[in-house]
Amino acid sequence: MNDKVILLVEDNPDDEALTLDALEANRVGNKVVVARNGVEALDYMFGEGAWAGRKVTELPAVVLLDLKLPKIDGLDVLRRIREDPRTRMTPVVILTSSNEDEDRLKGYTLGANSYVRKPVDFDEFVKAAGQLGLYWLLLNEAPPC
Repeated sequence: MNDKVILLVEDNPDDEALTLDALEANRVGNKVVVARNGVEALDYMFGEGAWAGRKVTELPAVVLLDLKLPKIDGLDVLRRIREDPRTRMTPVVILTSSNEDEDRLKGYTLGANSYVRKPVDFDEFVKAAGQLGLYWLLLNEAPPC
């Protein structure tokens, strides 16, 4: 099993299951940590709350970030990740059903590496998840630590 973790930030149980199924269908064997709201995502990233004591030097290989989240929305999560020197370089892919130009513009302005609109069709979603996994986990070369 690969030791690179994927942080999936998703509050919709159906979309969470769909994403996990799509990653599995593409044989992405990485551990997936699921955060179901913005607070849980930031707690994981910064080793706080339920994740207190987690080695924060072991960052996810990629964060798959929904925008419409409870407690703290996805754009604020992205802003906080980019503001902190420890997490600034972590790849963040916005994975959302929002097709609003304003959301896409704000996401890129705040430092998203990519913006992917969730396909409604399962087969398309499986393909998209496979491409995300292939690129971010195998092809992309992270910056040196």
